Amino acid sequence: MGAYFARQLRRQKFSESGPRQDSRQEMEKLRRMRAVHLNLPLNEQVRPKAFSDIVGQEEGIAALKAVLCGPNPQHVIIYGPPGVGKTCAARLVLEEAKRRGDSPFAADAPFIEMDATCARFDERAIADPLIGSVHDPIYQGAGPLGVQGVPQPKPGAVTRAHGGVLFLDEIGELHPMQMNKLLKVLEDRKVMLESAYYSENDRSVPRHIHDIFRNGLPADFRLVGATTRSPEDISPALRSRCMEIFFRPLSAAQTAQIARNCALSAGFQMEKGVDVYIGSYSAGGRDAANLVQVACGIARGEKRNTILIRDVEYVIRTGAYAKRPDRRLPGGALVGKVFGLAVSGGGQGLVLPIEAVAFPKEGNGPGCWQATGIVDSEQMNYGAKTVTRRSTASGALENVRSVMRGMGLDADGYDVHLDFPGGMPVDGPSAGMAMGAAVYSALTGVHLSGSMAMTGELGLDGSVLPVGGVPAKVEAALDAGAELVLIPRENWQQRFEGDPRVRVVDSFAQGLEWLRAPALQAPEAPAALPSPAALAAGDGPVSV
Repeated sequence: MGAYFARQLRRQKFSESGPRQDSRQEMEKLRRMRAVHLNLPLNEQVRPKAFSDIVGQEEGIAALKAVLCGPNPQHVIIYGPPGVGKTCAARLVLEEAKRRGDSPFAADAPFIEMDATCARFDERAIADPLIGSVHDPIYQGAGPLGVQGVPQPKPGAVTRAHGGVLFLDEIGELHPMQMNKLLKVLEDRKVMLESAYYSENDRSVPRHIHDIFRNGLPADFRLVGATTRSPEDISPALRSRCMEIFFRPLSAAQTAQIARNCALSAGFQMEKGVDVYIGSYSAGGRDAANLVQVACGIARGEKRNTILIRDVEYVIRTGAYAKRPDRRLPGGALVGKVFGLAVSGGGQGLVLPIEAVAFPKEGNGPGCWQATGIVDSEQMNYGAKTVTRRSTASGALENVRSVMRGMGLDADGYDVHLDFPGGMPVDGPSAGMAMGAAVYSALTGVHLSGSMAMTGELGLDGSVLPVGGVPAKVEAALDAGAELVLIPRENWQQRFEGDPRVRVVDSFAQGLEWLRAPALQAPEAPAALPSPAALAAGDGPVSV
């Protein structure tokens, strides 16, 4: 009997020594692996460490501070293109909030970062890294408690973010089932878990597990979601629970500034004009950093510490980078050509050239009016019903035709072709006033200023109606060198106070008077537009 137990003891010691030896070998392998470090990529080296390092997002950061740094922080969604600093701004704002005495965020408040595209879950509720799950005893690896038949709750990111911020990147990609679970957590501030193996009368279940199943896992955090999608692509239920902040696309000058910072961090100088050249091919901060890093590699290979333009040209050519559109207003006096304003999906303002020509019609019937470069039709979704209608841009051209008739012009006596050059289809009614000015100039031969831009929907009575995205449009126009920007009166904001280049208009006639006058020298109260009937009678256009 003694010999039997001795053999059993030796076998047990041998069986235990094997795993321990394997564990020591694996730990040594991990130690050697962790001792190897590659240099950080340049875009990680220049990652913002202070608010001043985030270029071009002053307004967005101020709004984010207002949302998170007060005594009642809110959930928030940040919209913006990639590489503009959304994640870094959220981290820095939480640190700012911790330093404020009236903030509910404690000094050790966590910042839990997760990518919604990677928030995979199992429909059997075995694993859910975002919300949390229960490891039932039937699953392999349930552990000592599982052997006793005890289900074990596993907290997710929402619980790990308790008391702090959960940063959910690409929140627009979150699975609908996960989105509904997240909304429930935001509402209740806790996660309720269920298991068929849990019994509240089972005394073998530890007290903390009883407490979790009865009261839930705590999940009182503030959600900061980031997305490159448009607001209409985000769940309305989520949007109703969150404040919304927009980070702007970076301009060419701002990406050029990032390129200079990257070169300085890498210990390189730049030939004159290299930063501007990089900025004209960079859509965001990461693009600028990547261009600089490869150019640095070329210069380093040739034992130089200066980045030359030919280095960047090589990178752009081999990387197939596309040049950013950079439209400048030409100035001078133009016939049949004006400059409208638009907003892209990322909230960036754009200057749109609009051209029109008019020819006396041939044959009987009214003249043919057509517009190219616009969206011809659009689909509207109303739940289960989808309606296809003519686009609002096409409707704006019909409004222009009616306004021309109302002004006494022979709109039906001409074939009119209106074009939006550039290859990007245009939709929306906000180019109505600009379309009307281009057609009016083509019909009458009146010269209009090439240093002015405008936005506004054109009503059938010639009124100029309010439109969206005016601040971004005005900024784009001024960046393009506009000496005067015309906006609807109802879109006036205090931010435009004191800038004589931004003027309001109430009517199409008033807008034409501004366009026909030298920039910044037009009267404060424009005179009435000369009657088009008089123009048709032979008086000719008024020259300024």
